[in-house]
Amino acid sequence: MDVGLGIHTNGELRSESIVPFENRRRVEALGDLCVLPDEILCSILANLTPRDVSRLSCVSSVMYILCSEEPLWMSLCLRIVNRQLEYKGSWKKTALHQLDLPLVYVEESQKKPLHFDGFTSLFLYQRLYRSYTTLNGFNFDSGNVDRKENFSLEEFHEAYDGQKPVLINGLADNWPARKSWTSELLLSRYSDTKFKISQRSSKKITMKFKDYISYMNVQHDEDPLYIFDEKFGETAPDLLKDYSVPQLFQEDYFDVLDGEQRPPFRWLIIGPERSGASWHVDPSLTSAWNTLLCGRKRWAMYPPGRVPLGVTVHVNDEDGDVNIETPSSLQWWLEYYPLLSEHDKPIECTQLPGETIYVPSGWWHCILNLETTIAVTQNFVNSKNFEFVCLDMAPGYRHKGICRAGLLALDEDGFEDVQKNAVRMDDDDLTRIEKRARICHFIENRCNGNDTEGLSTSCSLDNLEYSYDINFLATFVDKEKDHYSSLWSSGNSIGQREMRNWLCKLWIGKPGLRDLIWKGACLSLSADKWFERVGEICAFHNLPSPVHDEKLPVGTGSNPVYLCADYVIKIFVEGGLEASLYGLGTELEFHNLLRNVNSPLKKYIPTVYASGILLSENGSYRVLPWDGSCIPEVIDSHSLSLNLKEVDYPFGVWSKKQFEYQKARTPSFESSSCMWPYIVTERCRGKIFAELRDTLSSEEALNLASFLGEQLCNLHLLPRPSPQESMLRAREDHVQLSYGDGLENISTHVGNPVEWKLFISIINQKRKNVHHRLTAWGDPIPSKLIEKVDVYIPHDLTIFIDIFENAAEACKSCTWIHMDVMDDNIYMTPCCSASVSGEIASDSCLAESGHVDMSSRTYRSCRQSCSWYPSHILDFSDLTIGDPLLDLIPIYLDVFRGDSRLLNHFLNSYRRPFVGKESLKQSVADSRFGRLSYRAMCYCILHDENILGAIFSLWKELRVANSWEEVEEKVWGELNHYAGC
Repeated sequence: MDVGLGIHTNGELRSESIVPFENRRRVEALGDLCVLPDEILCSILANLTPRDVSRLSCVSSVMYILCSEEPLWMSLCLRIVNRQLEYKGSWKKTALHQLDLPLVYVEESQKKPLHFDGFTSLFLYQRLYRSYTTLNGFNFDSGNVDRKENFSLEEFHEAYDGQKPVLINGLADNWPARKSWTSELLLSRYSDTKFKISQRSSKKITMKFKDYISYMNVQHDEDPLYIFDEKFGETAPDLLKDYSVPQLFQEDYFDVLDGEQRPPFRWLIIGPERSGASWHVDPSLTSAWNTLLCGRKRWAMYPPGRVPLGVTVHVNDEDGDVNIETPSSLQWWLEYYPLLSEHDKPIECTQLPGETIYVPSGWWHCILNLETTIAVTQNFVNSKNFEFVCLDMAPGYRHKGICRAGLLALDEDGFEDVQKNAVRMDDDDLTRIEKRARICHFIENRCNGNDTEGLSTSCSLDNLEYSYDINFLATFVDKEKDHYSSLWSSGNSIGQREMRNWLCKLWIGKPGLRDLIWKGACLSLSADKWFERVGEICAFHNLPSPVHDEKLPVGTGSNPVYLCADYVIKIFVEGGLEASLYGLGTELEFHNLLRNVNSPLKKYIPTVYASGILLSENGSYRVLPWDGSCIPEVIDSHSLSLNLKEVDYPFGVWSKKQFEYQKARTPSFESSSCMWPYIVTERCRGKIFAELRDTLSSEEALNLASFLGEQLCNLHLLPRPSPQESMLRAREDHVQLSYGDGLENISTHVGNPVEWKLFISIINQKRKNVHHRLTAWGDPIPSKLIEKVDVYIPHDLTIFIDIFENAAEACKSCTWIHMDVMDDNIYMTPCCSASVSGEIASDSCLAESGHVDMSSRTYRSCRQSCSWYPSHILDFSDLTIGDPLLDLIPIYLDVFRGDSRLLNHFLNSYRRPFVGKESLKQSVADSRFGRLSYRAMCYCILHDENILGAIFSLWKELRVANSWEEVEEKVWGELNHYAGC
């Protein structure tokens, strides 16, 4: 017999009459949908809009019940949140409040709910039960986690650090937070302070603390909202004074990174009964400590590689990201924990106020709050987990899954990588389970003393346990993947460039740890291979090899760069071999042009001493010199994507433009190669601007803006190489520069200069998938602006040419462009010959030429009063030809950080019109095409890099902008007052 359930919209459960048939109402009310279980139906509803769910609730009685459930409306509300969250007593009312619906709809939702007989749902009942269950007797007093007090640092390192969890009492006894971190006292101090809420939502949700406390007091959610705020030190800085990092955990290698460079590492955690953190491994395999100030927490933990029951680990084959599917912590304890045998149960404990728990690197853990709790936690990197963190940053994906899911992460191909030929897997008829059993048998043999290579493992065929050994895990790294040119996992706590910057800072700041740092760099960067390669280049050109202090590549660029005495060696790898050849070929063409013209820009670009290609052949290296003026003998021109015959610089700028167009049409990704183009240039003495940004005076910053304006003007005035007619003709015959999707062929536009054809064709290709790219980038780009992007940007950007009176005027604005003038590509030199920070300005940087250029008028006179002055612009591998306005984007956003005063100073020194006003057609129907701000904004949206992420990070107020025009005016409005001179 079944009990009919009526589900109130506020989540109440009512018993109705006994019915003799199994869910007769369900069959009649759902029709053909009745074949779907309630879990699937609720999952479908959770992906609809609130309006659609409301409409479906009117379809039938059962659909009304399903559409009125509180957990559903909680999910819907969290997905549509577009401002600060205020709980209105139920999730449906809260969602309606977020939608700003008229009062009549809110009142309608408050009517007495309907009730129906003849319907039961175990799925809905379980969710309702979890929402109302209490955890008063849920503590685990017989925990099997060691409890310690008066703990020495030596004992911690010897017995626990990097090995197993431990509960430590007394570390917070002297903290002010021990007394002041209660709900009442925090409410009195931070009533209107907004804190970040953790929930299963892609949006960043905040609540005022007073609103959150009100929510906690009335909520009945299965998985309640949970304050989990990594920015609490910024929003409530006084909280940082209430606690200190315990001595046991003060060794933290991330402390060499400042401000936004450092990944999130500390969190304020506040949550009610039933809240908690579902099963996870801490990011980047860091270790963590968690100190509880108020309430009780129940912990469950498994060692690395032991995936808990009910948890699914997905490893993305494309980018290496590891995604976890897991039930809520409460659901796991109620539904999965009872299924475990004693042998399979996790390590458990109940954490009490004042206790600190240590969780080692790679350990799975799940936390359930048994009552309202307040805690602080920090993640850290020390000598015990440093190599694991570096390993997790290595390109590829298999090792990431192995670190978390153990041997369960192996696919059929992965079994062969455990030991190359130690376990034969040639029998295709073996099932995956049989193959896994063979692997486990092999590892068990090693555990029994047959480990001939020192791979310390501790494995069991029954539960697939394995030891957390760095040598064993490193065997799963894809040796063919390259850190510089491979896709980066979006789940990593820092990016590729930030990773290299971190290792460089450690190398400089902690010289006593260089042996360990080198091991980590070899795991994450393949530093040993790059060091060997740069040594071969130095030997060929009779250059001094990098000394011990110079073993790591420098800078944060996308190619390995080494400093060797007075030389800089850059090895091109970004984008694969073909892209690298075009990068170096264009740079060599540019330097050849610069040698033959009388431009003041010459003085501010490092001299090129050598260039060539490094080849790997049969386990050894060979160097082939190359000046860019021919096709290297080792390159099979037939395998290239373009016809490069009869061209002065076959890999020069025009070939590069065609290559860019082809990539825009059919994106490809080449991640490995056996040959690497390289260039050797002079080493500038001084510091890059990125290292000096925070120390420069206002006058020095203005001086830099003037310098950049003048030198960018000099760059844009350089003569452009003319594309050979045979190249353009072959190009048009091959692809006709067409767009598809109903767009006109650009070659049919009368009067359009040939120089613009490739440029416009490339950005038109990028225009096609702009909505998809912005959606993939996501936060902080507002979703409502992404929805409007197709209206804002014209479907055919040829209009950017058609606004000119004639083709000649359009040609004038098509110039050489650097494309990458950023804070790490600007060199600053100390003013005096005396040492500044131990460095001396080189004579070449201080020498004056007989040519009087604009630079001497505006910034040379500042040398006597400034500590640093700009001396060089670096890294011309991204050179191309196009609209000079593109060069303004990285300068304004990265170098100037959106400072309009510096932008105006730059423009006053640039003194060259981007578009002459007298050249614009007066008959343009849409006036926005004549605005420089509009062109700049379109270029930002279509840029290969996430420029919009920088914009919405610099101007946080624009995250609530209602139109792209609003963003355009705020960011680029100053350009509309600039005419040049």
